[in-house]
Amino acid sequence: MFVMKCGGSTLAALPDVFFEDLTRLQAEGEIPVIVHGGGPAISDTLGKLGIETEFVNGLRKTNEAVLDVVEMVLAGQINKQIVRNIQRSGANAVGLSGVDGHLIQAQPVANAHEVGLVGDVTRVNAELIQGIVGMGYMPVIAPVGIGADGGQRYNINADTAAGAVASHLGVERMIVVTDVPGILKTVDGEKRVLPSVTVREIDEMIASGDIYGGMIPKVRAAVQCIQGEVREVVIVNGSEPQVLSKVLKGEGIGTRIVKA
Repeated sequence: MFVMKCGGSTLAALPDVFFEDLTRLQAEGEIPVIVHGGGPAISDTLGKLGIETEFVNGLRKTNEAVLDVVEMVLAGQINKQIVRNIQRSGANAVGLSGVDGHLIQAQPVANAHEVGLVGDVTRVNAELIQGIVGMGYMPVIAPVGIGADGGQRYNINADTAAGAVASHLGVERMIVVTDVPGILKTVDGEKRVLPSVTVREIDEMIASGDIYGGMIPKVRAAVQCIQGEVREVVIVNGSEPQVLSKVLKGEGIGTRIVKA
């Protein structure tokens, strides 16, 4: 079992060979647990409905109206699209949100007075995930959480949710699928993929300008997955043929981010 995190827009753009690789891995007994996001699709739907949205330190300010759209887009539209893509390739998948079976329990984040109904993960129902995997299905999880009393829903950052799921499952390595081949650094006038970096080195590279622009949020999102039992995160390009198989075989692909 391994945990894979992917943005909703990235997953939607992945080629058929990516899902064929997932199918092959499942047939060989390697079962991925997928946690996905969907920020751009949420923003698009909120705009169409005339609901204002804003971000505070990278977190979407969430009230009940925004949360209704978050749940609709993540647990409905994107989650089921991913399940359809997987099943079309011949694998078996089950789509869930963190609400189902108290899969992801959450509590308000520390700055809830600023961001509203955004949650921090307090517990993951690992037994439910293991049960689904044991039945031969690939879990596809939308990061909407539920309070301990089962009443209040929470919008959870997908990277935070993925890291928590991996940690509660006892997984030490996570794969983050993006649209870039890894962390790039200019060396002798050429951009090269760094095979391995530490969290501290990433902070230094952002400060120095070696990591810049659209790469900053991708890298910071990957770092956010390193929590609990998770010791490393591998950033890879999902369009690379058999990319997941290559990572699991230990081939030098993408960038490994390690704690230290």
